[in-house]
Amino acid sequence: MDFSKIKMVVSDMDGTLLNSNHEVSSRFFELFEALKKKNIAFVAASGRQYHSMVDKLDSIKDDIIVIAENGALVKHREEVLLTTPITKAEVNKVLSTVQNIENAHPVLCCGNTAFVSDQSEAFISLLQEYYSEFEIVQDQTLVDEQVLKIAIYHFESSERYIYPSVKHLEGDMKVKVSGANWVDVSDINAHKGHALKKVMERYQVQPDEIMVFGDYNNDLEMLELSDYSFAMANAHPNVLQVAKYKTASNNDFGVEKVLEQLI
Repeated sequence: MDFSKIKMVVSDMDGTLLNSNHEVSSRFFELFEALKKKNIAFVAASGRQYHSMVDKLDSIKDDIIVIAENGALVKHREEVLLTTPITKAEVNKVLSTVQNIENAHPVLCCGNTAFVSDQSEAFISLLQEYYSEFEIVQDQTLVDEQVLKIAIYHFESSERYIYPSVKHLEGDMKVKVSGANWVDVSDINAHKGHALKKVMERYQVQPDEIMVFGDYNNDLEMLELSDYSFAMANAHPNVLQVAKYKTASNNDFGVEKVLEQLI
């Protein structure tokens, strides 16, 4: 493969850049410095909250572009490049649907924090991995802040137990199985592909100048934007089908191995 034109690298976080312990490798940070010297931009793209993402990438946070909340928020340093919120009526519609799903845990994701009404110890403990900032409220329908996304968690399987009950919302909203345990519902244009396209336009990057890594269904649209799209070995079958290339798993440094070739 000829990587000589690459100007930008984009990577998903969970299941891609992060290992199964939700850690970024020290090798990645070394490779990032090499990318920086070559003037190759780095974009972190995740369904995670912005604060959670920059906590993982704290030492380089001022040098990267962050696509958070599955594309509903894009930031570079403190500059907001894009927000694509969900309407209040849509929020209430989703919450009304979710309350009928057994063992579903909805999270209202806003620009600076998230709101949950579930007070179970197990869920709150798990939430702290994905959300650095969140508040517990009695009634999520009374939240007055602009909502970027509703993330819904199921301890067993999001695809089996949540997605069938919210699938009918597709068309009016974007519904994505974003991980083994998460389904995300957002504005129809709030996805990683839409956000990345705006970033590419802003920085004048073409499909043959960008490298993209992903592992799950919420990565599909952004993988389609690149001539150098890589599915992780641990990727969802849909991702393996869409990506043009394959690399090692997130636990076997799949992103780092390709970046070493790029550098």
